[in-house]
Amino acid sequence: MIRLIVGRVLMGVVVLWAVATVAFFALHAAPGGPFDDERAVPPEVMRNIEERYHLDQPIFTQYLHYLGDVVRLDFGHSMKRQQTVAEIIRHHAPYSAKLGLFALAIAISLGVLLGVLAAHRQNRLADHAAMTVSLIGISVPSFVMGPLLVMIFALGLFWLPPARIEGFTSYILPATTLGLIYMGTIARLTRSGMLETLRQDYIRTARAKGVSERGVVWRHGLRLGLLPVVTYLGPATAGLISGSFVIEKIFQVPGLGYSFVASITDRDYPVLTGVLVFYAAFLTALNLVVDIVYGVLDPRIRDRR
Repeated sequence: MIRLIVGRVLMGVVVLWAVATVAFFALHAAPGGPFDDERAVPPEVMRNIEERYHLDQPIFTQYLHYLGDVVRLDFGHSMKRQQTVAEIIRHHAPYSAKLGLFALAIAISLGVLLGVLAAHRQNRLADHAAMTVSLIGISVPSFVMGPLLVMIFALGLFWLPPARIEGFTSYILPATTLGLIYMGTIARLTRSGMLETLRQDYIRTARAKGVSERGVVWRHGLRLGLLPVVTYLGPATAGLISGSFVIEKIFQVPGLGYSFVASITDRDYPVLTGVLVFYAAFLTALNLVVDIVYGVLDPRIRDRR
């Protein structure tokens, strides 16, 4: 297990370097610049601005400056806001984290429940109903589901606020919209994992010993049946917590996704690359956690590695 962790950490470092490098050169290769839409300024002022952000230097020299700053966990200063990139991430990340955790709780609770129900009642009405609900969650785009929920629960029934974060209830609609997308996938993965697990010899042995059907499904079958879900939850959790661009834009949630979209419009290089590297680091860390949890849930995998 120790060798597995060390190997994943080293691979994660390579991935972060690749993400930072590709992001830097891709952004600088795009036409236009961060100050193209600014009003005309004196040449000496523009020279000072370019010198401040190393834009007056060759591209490879800029890259070396940027890479050195990233190694020191210094993502620089925003070109459009009076904040450092680290301050922007610290300010906006909690909103995305809260939204992502609420959405994750909805996705896991509903997805696992539907998946177990569908597997236990395979090819029956409950199975078809559960898979229909999961298919709706997967198929309906978030930019359709979000306004639809707003029309019903905010503008129609007046139960929930339509947008902006002003309290706990403000998270319900965006978290539900975001969670339904992942709920469908979790339900299908749970169903397939449970169907395979419930056919194992040790499940038949448990039934032969007189274990109740509820105990067979929830105590003996669920642990290994959730292995496909655990694999999926690594990148899914990173995506949920790091921020959903569409959902945060629709519901005006001031999270990382909202800030990232604004930075694209502003061509704010430091913020764009900083958020991308932050997201990549978060995803790499969660994938490492998934590998560890995978080994804990299934000792055969841990021993083989």
